[in-house]
Amino acid sequence: MAERQTIDARGAHCPGPLMELIAALKLASVGDELDVWSSDEGSATDIPAWCAKVGHTVVETGTHQGFWNVVVRKAR
Repeated sequence: MAERQTIDARGAHCPGPLMELIAALKLASVGDELDVWSSDEGSATDIPAWCAKVGHTVVETGTHQGFWNVVVRKAR
């Protein structure tokens, strides 16, 4: 069964949130979802662009209580 993990990267500056996502994806199973929380506005575009490049799925993006979040599903 797929799991959802939260990566709290608030306070980290670019490329910190993306690097934390990449590290977590290495440990995740295919189908797992990782919800990245970031205070860095660039994450809202950088993470989806990286996912499109490497083949992971962006499930949702948005803002919540003053920070950005991007949910990524591991594809491979």
